[in-house]
Amino acid sequence: MRQLYDTTNTLSGNRRKPERPVKSKEGEVITNIEEQQNRWVEHFKELLNPPTSLNPPNIEAAPTDLPINVGPPTIEEISMAIRQIKSGKAA
Repeated sequence: MRQLYDTTNTLSGNRRKPERPVKSKEGEVITNIEEQQNRWVEHFKELLNPPTSLNPPNIEAAPTDLPINVGPPTIEEISMAIRQIKSGKAA
């Protein structure tokens, strides 16, 4: 059945999906491809880049002195990690 479907599609040629019109901000239908692309660019710029306020809220700086050891691992830490790995398994 799948072979019949593939053969039929091959013989009938590639069919393009019908293009859907794009509307401008004023509600007019845009048929020119380039104008449609420009409208999509404009739409997503407005959607993804909302205007920011002129007075941003005061945000405190993140603490820089954290209780985290950023030095190289010790021999004990390495051997403990190796013991915790299940044998025969990839890490």
